[in-house]
Amino acid sequence: MLLFWRHGYESTSLTDLTTALGVTPPSIYAAFGDKKRLFLEAVGRYVGSPMTSSSIIANAKTARDAAVALLTASAIGFTGVDSPPGCLLASAAISCSPDAADVQRELTTIRRSIEHELTSRIAQDVESGVLPRGVHSETLSAHVMAVIQGMSTLARDGAARAKLLRVCETAMLAWPS
Repeated sequence: MLLFWRHGYESTSLTDLTTALGVTPPSIYAAFGDKKRLFLEAVGRYVGSPMTSSSIIANAKTARDAAVALLTASAIGFTGVDSPPGCLLASAAISCSPDAADVQRELTTIRRSIEHELTSRIAQDVESGVLPRGVHSETLSAHVMAVIQGMSTLARDGAARAKLLRVCETAMLAWPS
């Protein structure tokens, strides 16, 4: 997972993977079928961490709390000491060739799923009156996701956690009340 996160899907070679895992190429093929399946397993591990986006959204008291928690978790996760900077979902396939379009689609599906969950949570708050009626849940959710993806790029460019946390605070100034 860390190799794909650090170098991207296409730039991580089978040799890189076999060296890191201490196995032979036939072992990877026997266990995963191909590099794509191994990558998708790594992505599954990444999105299946204890603090998943789904659990953050589901456990938040309000959509605002969910947005703050997603932004904060991203800022912290993108600047971890034991992991590469940025987001695996954003950086692993960002510069893939057309040969890896299916991998890009898989990652897009995951990101859209997170956005959809947040959109639904925002819509719930609009419906219940927590947020004003005129709030467009899809746009507000897209705003949060855009900030998260932007923070991933900032982290890959060397931004410190404190800077990303200030970006979170600034992004939330746009939240309707």
